[in-house]
Order: sequence, then C-alpha cells, then structure tokens
Amino acid sequence: MGESTDGTDTRDRTDPRVRRARIAMAAVFAVHGAVTGTFATRVPWIQEHVGVSAGQLGLALAFPAIGASLTMPLAGRVGHRFGSRTALRALLALWCASLALPALSPGMLALCAALAVYGATSGLADVAMNALGVETEDRLGRSIMSGLHGMWSAGALAGSAAGTVAAHAGTDARVHLAVAAGVLVLLGSVVCRWVLDVRTGVAEHPPPRFALPPRSAVVIGAVGFCAVFAEGASLDWSAVYLRDVIGSGPGVAAACTTAFACTMAVARLAGDAAVRRFGPVRTVRTGGVLATAGGVLVVLADDPLPAVAGFGLLGLGIAVVVPLAFAAAGRSGPEPSQAIAGVATITYTSGLIAPAAIGQIANATSLVVSFALVTVLAAGLVAGAGVLRAPARDAALSRGAPAARH
Repeated sequence: MGESTDGTDTRDRTDPRVRRARIAMAAVFAVHGAVTGTFATRVPWIQEHVGVSAGQLGLALAFPAIGASLTMPLAGRVGHRFGSRTALRALLALWCASLALPALSPGMLALCAALAVYGATSGLADVAMNALGVETEDRLGRSIMSGLHGMWSAGALAGSAAGTVAAHAGTDARVHLAVAAGVLVLLGSVVCRWVLDVRTGVAEHPPPRFALPPRSAVVIGAVGFCAVFAEGASLDWSAVYLRDVIGSGPGVAAACTTAFACTMAVARLAGDAAVRRFGPVRTVRTGGVLATAGGVLVVLADDPLPAVAGFGLLGLGIAVVVPLAFAAAGRSGPEPSQAIAGVATITYTSGLIAPAAIGQIANATSLVVSFALVTVLAAGLVAGAGVLRAPARDAALSRGAPAARH
C-alpha cells in the first residue's frame, strides 16, 4: 500500500520519526561545526602555550587533514558493524572529546599527534553524518543536504562567537576547550537518539577497511575540489587581498572575510529551496556563474566595494556545491559511505592545499594572478555540474517527490 512506482515507501514523507530525524541531523551538523569554530578561536593561545613558530604551527595544522584522509574510509565499516545511529553517536562523541587535546599538548610532537587524532575523529564523524544525511534526504523525498551544511556553518559561527568571548575574557584554553568538549559531547549524544538507525543485513559483506574511491566519486570530488579550493582561498586570503591589493584598512579587510563566511552560511540554509525548484545541476551551474562573476570582480577591482561584492558572490556561488557533491556521491554506487569518503578525502585535500597554493603563486607572481586561478576553478563548476545528476534525482527532488531509495 505504501509503495510508490519507483519503489519508495511514500509513508516515509509523513512519518514523524523521519521528520524528527531531519531535525536531529541538523543538530548533529551544528554540533560538528561548533567544534571547528571553537577550536579556531584558540589557535593563537595554543601556539603561544606550546611555543612554536608560525612555520611550525602551519606544519602542525596540516595534521588534521592528514588524520582525516587516512581514517575516513573506515567510517563505512564502523557503520556496517554497529548500525548508523550507534556509529554516529560514538564517532561524534570522539570528535567532540578530541577538542580538548591540542591545548594539553606540551610540545610540537604532541601537538601534531593531538591534531592528527582531532582530524581523524572529525573525518570519521563527517562521513558518517553525511551518509546518514543522504539517507534521511532520500526518505523525506526532498533536498535537505544544503540546509544541513548550512547548520554546520551556523554551528561554526556559534562556536567561534563563544570562543571569542572566552579568549577576550582571558580564559585558559585548557579549561575552555575541556568544558566545550564536555557540553558538545552531551549535546551530540542527546540529539543522536532521534537520527535514523540504518542497519545492513547480516549476510552483506562489510565494506573494505581501505579502498580507492570509485571512479564516480573521483569525478564528483573534482567538482567539490573546485568549490573547496575557492572557499579555502577566500577565507584565508580575502582580508590580505583587501589590504595588500586594494589598500583597505584592517577593519574593512576583516569584515570582508566575515561577510564571505556569512554569505556561505545563509546561502546553504536557503539552498535547498533552489535545489527543489531547479534541481542540483542547474543550481550548481547558476552558482558557478555567480562565483565566476565574483572572481572577475575581485581580479578587476581597484576599490573595496567591488572587491567585497566579488568575494560575496564567490561565497554565494560555491555554497551549495559540497553538500550536493556528498549527496550525489551517496547515490553514485552500491557503497554510499565509501563514495562519500572518497569525495570527502578529495575536498579535504583541496582545503589543505588551497591556502598554501595561493601563497606560492602570489610569491611567484601576485595575489591577482592567484585569484585569477580561483576564477578559472569557479568556471569549472559550470562545466562540471552535470556529474552531480543522479538517476531519478533531479526531477524528483525539484518536484518534492520521493527519489528511489538505495
């Protein structure tokens, strides 16, 4: 009675448990983002406490991405073994608890190890929650991934705001991060009670511990790479660009970075409506056009206003790409977690290399040339958007109808 012609149980769309799961997933993403935002505010304290130079700190900050990339393929196996709800609750708790580790590090080696653990738990929780987000989206029959990532951005902003208050008050980061970790562990454990509990059949073979991502994930990841490169470049270098290229004061330069981050958060929260109306491919292509126009504005600007507007358009244009890349990966083959892990690894790598690549290109040429490259990558979103199309997805999600469940 409840089966639609495409094999989806139409009762899922009105099942209150699925609606609660969607709210719970939004809270999970916000908790995950809050950890990142909290940590970012205490990096200066950690640097001073450990006694490392800027170069050593830069090296240490590469370890989260290294740890994440090495462990993300394991997330699917954990979910297969324990079920999605138990796996997510445990992995999210580990990620929140790891927030306390960097501030306890007595030296450089300990800091690198702590940040590797921090990144490893982040990546595992990231894959688990995105895979479960895709499953929740399928059961609701409408796009929610952009909004979930918007909640991640909102959580990051909330964490950074609280961290700024703690830093301004002179709170010891060991105390601040330990308290924040405890609160977030508790919040994460509570909200995970209402997420979906997806379990594979006992006869199904578990996914491999380590495996190369499927070809489909590599292609989808390439689109995500372009967006995350532009995001990392803009977040880390927009203020420097305003100061050094445009000649803006420190207040305007800092406001540009804040505006970029807020634009991305708002666009992600509103992005699901665009996906439902136009489908993921047209949404990303339109975003690519906006991001490319923003990059051109940045490169050609000789005044703060068009430069800030250009960075704002960049944020608006790339905001929904990563959520839709995860959603497409989750439907691209028989092993959603493996495909999502592959896309996550590619995007993490992009975020890791983008700030350094922009700096190296700027040293060899100029920051204008660096952002010309960002503009070219933004244009790549227009060309590559088609790979985000999944069977029966564009029409179903744009109509609000259920897509086939996998």
